[in-house]
Amino acid sequence: MKKKTAVYPGTFDPMTLGHFDIIKRAAKLFDRLVVAVARTSVKKGAMFSCEERLEIIKRDIQLAGLKNVEVKPLDTLLVDFCRAENSNVVIRGVRVYSDFEYEFQMALTNRRLAPEIETLFMMPSENLAYVTASTVREVACYGGDTSSFVTKTVQKRIKKRTVTK
Repeated sequence: MKKKTAVYPGTFDPMTLGHFDIIKRAAKLFDRLVVAVARTSVKKGAMFSCEERLEIIKRDIQLAGLKNVEVKPLDTLLVDFCRAENSNVVIRGVRVYSDFEYEFQMALTNRRLAPEIETLFMMPSENLAYVTASTVREVACYGGDTSSFVTKTVQKRIKKRTVTK
């Protein structure tokens, strides 16, 4: 029997509780979930390298006991990555309407490039809908408490990073 695989791509810089919420919920829906961590980011003010983000996410997945979740770097077109992973489903998190506009454009682009790949939009739990990675980076930059926005693994890395600056 063929396993149903989904890919959840993102920069995850840093991974927020909203991201992790979607990972845990998507892992229940699919036989296999691949978290695809973008190697490069067009976003300004990167907090962690790709290798650090991979380590962090792998650690949190291990701590959560998510046996069907893999974490891999993404350094190609998403549709090519999905094909290589034998996945025809892309998971995207959507918090607010402005997220949907951007994600809708990306989904249509991906559909044009690979009509066999569907995009599934998931909302984070309502108590996490306001959390963004850029907000976490901003709070961390000024020494604020990010513990209610990220996992303990991420929080430790943020503290380590801000202490060494």
